[in-house]
Amino acid sequence: MSEDIKNEEIVDETIDNETDTEEIVDETVESEEASEKSELELANERADEFENKYLRAHAEMQNIQRRASEERQSLQRYRSQDLAKKILPSLDNLERALAVEGLTEDVKKGLEMTRESLLQAFKEEGIEEVPMDVFDANFHMAVQTLPADDGHPAETIAEVFQKGYQLHDRLLRPAMVVVYN
Repeated sequence: MSEDIKNEEIVDETIDNETDTEEIVDETVESEEASEKSELELANERADEFENKYLRAHAEMQNIQRRASEERQSLQRYRSQDLAKKILPSLDNLERALAVEGLTEDVKKGLEMTRESLLQAFKEEGIEEVPMDVFDANFHMAVQTLPADDGHPAETIAEVFQKGYQLHDRLLRPAMVVVYN
């Protein structure tokens, strides 16, 4: 019997050793899985970080392209602004010349044709005269005021000294006017 007891103890010890070995193996496998998971989590975090950087860079490139396109459109839209500002005094002089009395019909007709061709070119470029209905400080410069009366309500334009012009929505030159106030 004592031998049976010893054999049982050896078997129990072997089973305990096997259990300990299995526990060690399980712990090793668990730690490897944990390290693999942490490596996987780190890789996923880096991938997410790179994706975020890519999306930001892509959005920035789109913004740069949009701004460049808007700038090109603006330059195209207002390309004739400087030239128009330089030509406006000549147009004013043509209109003053047309107002002079004593011109022959041929000279007057030639001046009118020149004026009309300039106005047509302005129109094609989007340059128009400033409206002269009611005084608007955004488009008119009051160089003189007159007292308003029954026949002339306040804020109406009495006389135009110099016409104003705008290019699309941009004012090139305000109109110089006399206003009833």
